[in-house]
Parts: sequence; structure tokens; C-alpha cells
Amino acid sequence: MIPFGEYRPDVSDHKGQHTAHISNVVPRGDGYGPVPQFSNYSAALLAACRGMFFARQADGSVVIFAGTSDRLFKLDNSTQTWVPVSKVAAVTSISNASPAVVSYTSHPFVANDPVVFSTSGSLPTGLTAGTVYYVSATGLAANEFSVSLTAGGARINTSSSGSGTHSVTNTYTALSTTAQWQFRQFNKYVFAVQANIAPQVYDLTSSSAFADLGGSPPQAAYISIVNRFVVLTGIASPNVYRVQWSGLNATTTWTSGTSQSDSQDLTDGGIVRGIAGGESGVIFQDGMIRRMVYAPGSPYIFGIELISSDDGLLAPYSIISAQDRHFWISPQGFKMLVPGGYPQPIGKERVDRTFFAEVDLGSPQLIIGANDPRTTRVYWAYKTQAGTTGQFDKILCYDWALDKWTPIASTGEFLVSLALPGLTLEGVDTAYGDDIDDLDIGSLDDIATSAYSRLAGASATHRVGFFSGGNLEATLKTAEQGGDRRVFVRGFRPVTDASTVYGSVEYRETERASSSTSAETAVNAIGVCPQRVSTRFARGVVRIPAGEDWNYASGIEPDFVVEGGR
Repeated sequence: MIPFGEYRPDVSDHKGQHTAHISNVVPRGDGYGPVPQFSNYSAALLAACRGMFFARQADGSVVIFAGTSDRLFKLDNSTQTWVPVSKVAAVTSISNASPAVVSYTSHPFVANDPVVFSTSGSLPTGLTAGTVYYVSATGLAANEFSVSLTAGGARINTSSSGSGTHSVTNTYTALSTTAQWQFRQFNKYVFAVQANIAPQVYDLTSSSAFADLGGSPPQAAYISIVNRFVVLTGIASPNVYRVQWSGLNATTTWTSGTSQSDSQDLTDGGIVRGIAGGESGVIFQDGMIRRMVYAPGSPYIFGIELISSDDGLLAPYSIISAQDRHFWISPQGFKMLVPGGYPQPIGKERVDRTFFAEVDLGSPQLIIGANDPRTTRVYWAYKTQAGTTGQFDKILCYDWALDKWTPIASTGEFLVSLALPGLTLEGVDTAYGDDIDDLDIGSLDDIATSAYSRLAGASATHRVGFFSGGNLEATLKTAEQGGDRRVFVRGFRPVTDASTVYGSVEYRETERASSSTSAETAVNAIGVCPQRVSTRFARGVVRIPAGEDWNYASGIEPDFVVEGGR
């Protein structure tokens, strides 16, 4: 058997043990396995997804949050629609009229924007706190607007003035084009940060919207939880070299010297680009990597020690924490850090050169790392130079237990690890209608109350989903064989449990010639893909079509004869 070798596009596969040509598979010990296609789960967000996160509540249930450029949303687990939960702003008044008019000076809304009202007293009769309404195009002006229950629907009438101060979910200063939201959970609190606003907090037990985190923390682009501290980095100038943390178990304490809250300005190594959390933290700078270790009882709160110099972080959203290790993309390539260890290159002479040759470094926000906790695989999505603006178009998978890579052709706006929220059959009906065929997830078995996380993302249509559909079309090629004698290839037997398989041969006469490809043939009744190719150099090509149910593909058993002469 000629195996489908290890995916190493950085090196030549001529007479080698590796392959540079596989797609839409994941590593296995016996070769490669299938990749499920992305399946939509939620309704569409208002705009492109710019960050996503799931939190676990005390009862084990799951809450999913997502951000667009200027807003935050929470997924309604019953309807799979998005509820605005951005920080609220007080309105001037809501009229007692038909239709009701909301007065709000220089409001940011456009037609069909979703909004949610709240109040310190009672809303005018006709409006309900917590209900999603839509800004009406009719009557929309710079300082006032009306709302409807559906986008483009009839405007709401009110029959009283209500009482107290009325508020509406607002917008934030928009993200920069190269940034994303970051989220973290600390007990019952979910934090959301981006560089242009104060850190936001949502109490899972009581909040209906995010609010500014108390204690005057700095605006920060990145957040992590280290030990029992909230740690912020990516702090605005002139504090770009600073790492700042909250009090111990005190998320609203940010005054240095209070409850062990403090900060540290790093004197060398450049700007702080991100941090990985855990029992101890890993600080990534332009040119250094440091470890921060909690040191109770010592004169300092965190001991900050150098791990590696002349190394750093290429893309801030490429950091992945998986079990007891961290992964990231440095300017030198893909790296891994195990507890107490030093950065280990995992992509050198494998995928690093290929990655750097095709990645669009002008879109660092689309270089996104994610973990699949059900496996030992981590994934990096990125936009290639030929990709569509605002979307990634390729994913690299690394299985750190098998130490093997694979590429996946997939597009989207964001990649993340999410747990699937529980969904009742009534919720299925509400979200997808009476026709069960409208259900666009892998199967009803995917609907569970168990908070097991898995690989997920946001599609180009702003819908959140999971990689749980039918298998993607897979292509696998062997390393190139031959060169010493001319051969006649009569066919080959694909070593796979797929029922429907197609085979072809790529061939050429010299190492300097371009390859040609033979006509593709289906596997026949005896499991062989017939071919008729006379050549000096050849490789087998196997294609398993989309939707095919299979588990492994290991290689091919070729049928060939050596031709006369040299």
C-alpha cells in the first residue's frame, strides 16, 4: 500500500513519505477521516459576527453571546433569534400616542434595527420590557423613532405614559476593521472587551443587558482569567506595554494596592499583544513571551518571568488554550507551549511556509484559533490573499496527540468553540416551522441539554452554526512515485470504507514538467478504480464526494507494470 502520508506542503513530496495535496479531512492514526460540513443553527445576526462566546450557568444550561461591530447580542435558546443586550441609554420620553414616538436626541438607529426597552418604573402600556422591537422606517428622524413587533410591521401604539426613566439598548463605538470582541466568564459574570469602550459585564443571574464594569478598569482589547483575577491587556496608549489585573475574586476592584489589584509595565519586548489564561498566565508581546505566576505571601502579587525572547505573537486572536497547553501563531510560525516548558515549533517544515505565503496579513482579525474539546484537535481559520473581504476561506487543523496537520476549505466570519444550547421540540417548531425539513443541523441527536462544546462558527450570512452536517467532499493524494523506470498504471484500489469513491492519476515525464491528470473513474465492483496511464512519475488521487458516509482513508494499492527500456 502507498499511504496517504503526513500533510507537509512545505517540503517536496517527490519520492517522499509526505503529501502536499489533501483537503477536507482530519488526522487519524490510520490515515485520515471526514470533516462534517458547517450547518446553520441560529437566525442571522444584524451584521457580520465579530466575536462569539458561550457561558455556562449555575444550572448547567448554556448562554451564547455574539458581537457585531457596534452591538452585543444574546441568543434566545427557544427561537434561535438574537436579542440585543448592548449597554442601555436613557431616552428623553416615549409618547402616549398612536403610534408611540420615542424621543432620543441623535439616536444611532436605522430602519429595522432591533431594540429592547427597559425602565426604572413602568413602560407605557403597549410596550413590554425585554421584548425585541424593530425601528420603523416610517417616522424615523434624527431625534425620534417608532417601533414595531416585526421588521417592517405596524407601528406600536401606547395608551399611557408609563413612569420612571425609560431606556433602550444602544450601540457602541465601532470596532476597528482589524479587531474583534473578546469574551470571558468569571463565575456568574460574562465580560466583553474591545479597545474603544470600557469593559462590559453581564450578570447571568440578573442582567438584561451589558453595563460598564465597575471600578474604572482601563479600556482594553484583550481579556483573560488568570487564577482568580481578571487580567486586561491591549490597553490604550500610552499604556500599551501594561498588564493590569483586578482584585483577587474582586472583579470591580481596579485600584492598585486594593485586594491585590495592580499592574505591571513590561520594560522590554514591545507592545503586549495578548494573554492566555489559566492557573498561571502567558503574556505575548511583539518580541517576548512571559509567564505570570500568582505568588501569594510574596512582596509582589504576580511573578513575571521570561519564557522566550525573539519570539512573540503574530495575530492576537490566534491564541488557543486546550487542556493543559497553549497554541498560537508567532512571527516564526505555529507554536505550542506545555506547562513549565518552552515554545515548541509545530509547523516548521510542515505548514509554516505555506501559511505565510498565502495568508492575508492585512486581515489579522480573521486569523482565529479555536479548540474542539471533544478531540485533541485545534483549528486556525484565516483569510488567504485571494479570499473575500471580511471572511476567512481556509482552516488548518492540528491534532496535537497525533502531531499531524490537515487543511479544510471552509468560509465564514468567525470560528469558535461553542456548546449547543438545550432545545425543546416546541423550540424546534418555533425556530424552524412545522416542516422538519427546515431543520438545518446535522440531526435531532445534536439537540441536547449537555453543555459539551464543539467546533462552531459564524457563516458568511451571519448565522451561527456547528460543523455537524454531512461530510465535505474530500480529496487525498499520495506522494509522487517513480522516476527510475517507465511504468504503466492499470489502476489502483483505494483503501477506505467509503462506498462511493473516484480515482485518477496525476502524472508527468520529468520533475520539471507540469502534471497532467487522467480521467476520473469510479471504484468498480471489485473495489478498483481502473486507469490506463504510461508515465515516469505518478501519484494516486482519491476523491470521496460530499455527503458520503465514511470513517477512514489510508492510501491506495496500485496496479502497475514496469515497461521495457529506461
